Amino acid sequence: MKGVKCLALVVVAPLLLFAAGGCKDSRKDMAVQPKHEPYQGTGMFADGASARPIVAGTVARDAADVPARAWAASGGAGEDVTAAKAIPFAVDAGVVERGREGFEIYCAVCHGRLANGQGMIVQRGFPQPPSFHVERLAGETDRHFYDVITNGFGAMYPYAQRVPPRLRWEIVAYVRALQAAGKGVAAAADRAELIAAGDRPASIPMTAATTTQPAKGRP
Repeated sequence: MKGVKCLALVVVAPLLLFAAGGCKDSRKDMAVQPKHEPYQGTGMFADGASARPIVAGTVARDAADVPARAWAASGGAGEDVTAAKAIPFAVDAGVVERGREGFEIYCAVCHGRLANGQGMIVQRGFPQPPSFHVERLAGETDRHFYDVITNGFGAMYPYAQRVPPRLRWEIVAYVRALQAAGKGVAAAADRAELIAAGDRPASIPMTAATTTQPAKGRP
């Protein structure tokens, strides 16, 4: 029996060592992979430079000159919509409809289609945003909502590179429509559903600490 144990040890030990040697932290793969630092030389190319020249015919374009894109300053019709303090164009049914489309694409997954903070990923454990129907947000400026879409807030990341400036304002217009509709809800139970879990406790001051490190469920 003792001989069998020794034989098993002789067979198993090298396998264990082999397995241990093959284990590595996969999170470091990208950090330790072969790569060239900026302006580092290389023998891969005849000119010895790792940074390759721009392709012939490439046309430089400033961000402000890119129409109807998320990083453009223009709203697509030549107007600058980024500096306005309120919705900078007339709000009609078309504006609200485009805002609804944008809201349901980018916002409803967290904020819910009723803007009550009960979006689908919130129902699956993501921190809950406040309802847009609470008094504090109902009283916020249009610019506040535009800036939050642009720069993010709490657990929400910025949408500046995803949502064009004019569409941000159209989403704000739709949020205002949702808030106005919520004020017209007469039944107390329905109103409570819109407000959902409500806002931050009034005792919490709006400081840098509370806006950048929100309490769980209250970004």
